[in-house]
Amino acid sequence: MIRYATPADAEAISQLVNSAYRGDSSRAGWTTEADLLGGQRTDAAAILAFLHGSDTLQRVIPVLFDSDGTLLACLQLERDGAEAYLGQFAVSPTRQGAGLGRTLLTAAEEHSRSHWRCQAMRMTVLEQRPELIAWYARCGYLPTGETVAFPYDDIRCGEPRRPDLRLRVLRKPLA
Repeated sequence: MIRYATPADAEAISQLVNSAYRGDSSRAGWTTEADLLGGQRTDAAAILAFLHGSDTLQRVIPVLFDSDGTLLACLQLERDGAEAYLGQFAVSPTRQGAGLGRTLLTAAEEHSRSHWRCQAMRMTVLEQRPELIAWYARCGYLPTGETVAFPYDDIRCGEPRRPDLRLRVLRKPLA
């Protein structure tokens, strides 16, 4: 079941995102960043801040649950003019590879197209993650040629384990 997150989901979302990207639990899946970044990727306070942002109609967190109520996948979606920005996309490490991510991604694209009338979806991905960039390419997200410096001075982004981190901008037309 896919629905939009509420403040009551913030802690579960935080736990899912951190388990999918950081620490030993993330190594059960293929989306781990554990060798690139340490520390937390997010916390419940950051999730709540996103949900209670200045324009909550322009930002949502679609969440995907199992039939027993277990949170399996989530992402953050925010309207940015004619584009939607997708971030913090996470699937439970033990359930990756089962099509859950693609299902949620498709729902996010449909929301952006039908509710916000966005013409494209944009995201940033660590360029040191070629397998993830390749997965997004199979979903229609292609590099724009733009890169963004990794925010080394922002502790909220994690504890870098390498000095060469950089984010690649990917974009998919939604028309």
